[in-house]
Amino acid sequence: MKKYTLLFLLLFITWGCNDEDFLNREPKDILLDEQVWQDKGLVFSVLADLYDRYPDYQTIENWVEFTNFDEAFASASPDYGRHKNQNYGYGDWSYWDYGYMRELNLFIQKCEAAEKLDPADRSRFAAEAHFLRAAAYFEMAKRMGGVPLILEPLEYDFNGDPTYLQYPRAKEYEVYDFVLGELETISTQLPDDPTIKSRATKGLALAMKARAALYAASIARYGVNTPQVSLPGEEVGIPAGKAVTYYEAALDAAQRLIASGKYSLYNKKPDLADNFASLFYDKGNNPEVIFVEDYKLKSGHVHGWTISNQPRYQAEEQQGGRLNPSLNLVQSFEKLDNTFAPLTATDSKGFLLGANNQVAYFNNPQDLFAGRDARLWGTVILPGTQFKNKDVDIWGGYMLANGSVITSDVLGGKKKLSEQGELQQVVGFSGPIDNLEFSAQTGFYVRKYLDPAIGSGQLGTQSEVWWIRYRYAEVLLNAAEAAFELSQPELAATYINQVRERAGFTIPLTANQITFDRIVHERKVELAFEGHQLWDMKRWRIAHMVWNGVSTDLTSNPGKATESSTRPFGLWPYKVYNPGSPNDGKWVFKKIIPGPVTNADWFRMGNYYSQINNDILNNNPKIVKNPNQN
Repeated sequence: MKKYTLLFLLLFITWGCNDEDFLNREPKDILLDEQVWQDKGLVFSVLADLYDRYPDYQTIENWVEFTNFDEAFASASPDYGRHKNQNYGYGDWSYWDYGYMRELNLFIQKCEAAEKLDPADRSRFAAEAHFLRAAAYFEMAKRMGGVPLILEPLEYDFNGDPTYLQYPRAKEYEVYDFVLGELETISTQLPDDPTIKSRATKGLALAMKARAALYAASIARYGVNTPQVSLPGEEVGIPAGKAVTYYEAALDAAQRLIASGKYSLYNKKPDLADNFASLFYDKGNNPEVIFVEDYKLKSGHVHGWTISNQPRYQAEEQQGGRLNPSLNLVQSFEKLDNTFAPLTATDSKGFLLGANNQVAYFNNPQDLFAGRDARLWGTVILPGTQFKNKDVDIWGGYMLANGSVITSDVLGGKKKLSEQGELQQVVGFSGPIDNLEFSAQTGFYVRKYLDPAIGSGQLGTQSEVWWIRYRYAEVLLNAAEAAFELSQPELAATYINQVRERAGFTIPLTANQITFDRIVHERKVELAFEGHQLWDMKRWRIAHMVWNGVSTDLTSNPGKATESSTRPFGLWPYKVYNPGSPNDGKWVFKKIIPGPVTNADWFRMGNYYSQINNDILNNNPKIVKNPNQN
């Protein structure tokens, strides 16, 4: 009887599987193409995923990437190695993502054929995908040079011969020409709406075109200084004769965005330091922001920049203090009389000197930084200042009358200042303490992008501050640089002075004062911790001069673009303990270099373009290697 029952079941299953209705049932757990491409909301969800994969390098989701060069020190012991053997790998910051490119090409193809979509929606979606594809090619060119230009989804026919799928690398300038052409085309198809911040707009297309054209122009102009960074087929290197055309394109795109009047510099607060800091977290009608990666508490899309970098003393969790801005960066911010005041003159013990080559004393630690560019205070948390209405408590100890120091290796630690004295605090609750992670080992914490909202420093909440990829101040600086390179210094001064005025400068720069050094400096202080430093140094072909692998001292000429800067220095404040002296209770500063910093940054010629991986080369013999790489 069991045999007949089993036979019946087999016949039933076989009969059921041949039922045409059963085989043609629509799946319940996936959406088919014809379902997606007739529904605006579903198409947007696909596009949103493509936006989420936008290629960035340094962002607020990964604080440690900002310690790769001389902007900052990594005050977290697992990351001390970044300062011990800093010879950059040839594959560092590489990007070669044709999986993403294929999905963009498929989206464009399907969107163009989606006749059931509203024409206006279809046009916008397609333009956004073209933007993302242009952005991805721009990012690849920044890292790799010329790459294969594949503008349609490739399909393998399984005939055993994949050679028709193998594309050679385009010339570097051909990739830039493609990017610029795409951005110009879609600038007329995207919404001209400055209130849109996390999707592509006309303003964003023009902003990216200005940036990309400026990159191509500077590679063409300054590539002659590094002839060994080129290939005979021009996959790497742009002919010098193309520089002017690219500079003109950059200036034109920037000027069209400026003339539109859609964007302006953020100027909401009377305190210029607070104003600059607020620019990066104020989402309410922010006129400067053009394009962001947005975050929302309600959706759970948040990040831990504030948790990782909040001052240790008032941290809402036992977290924070990881990113310590360098003295290299801090001293780059000018005095408001347009002069540089490097913090390099010290006595034999490292204490800063003032007038008459004597140790400099200050009534308050922040007095050392008074009268400087307001962007310093909006970018860096300085000793003697506050965050979330609490003192950051950064000080290294007491300096005694004989110049010796009393301190502790415990945050807020206590000792006696004299044999008869009582125990008292001898170091800040935020440090600095050498080799103690999370303390302010350079004497500074980062302020830019820190979230002042209650709960932003808690693991259960985190922050919804956005990551700004494009903003109006950069457009002004791009216009200034292009104008300068086109021998229009008066126009360059006009644009640069707008940015500097927002920072508190009241003496405008004249046309004669606009130099390459000024251009480089202005970008360094305006755009610190925004992911521009590496790409700027590469396109100007000065990275190998600044990060030259030599363990030099802190530069005394921070206004010179090519001055060596290979190790992150620090500056520690000390209270003076000298009863009966007029200096008792005042402050002095000591220049230091954190203990974990044992090696100098070394940027080699092979770092100008990242290495193409062997699996890519093996799969496509038409791909030629980048120069200076094995």
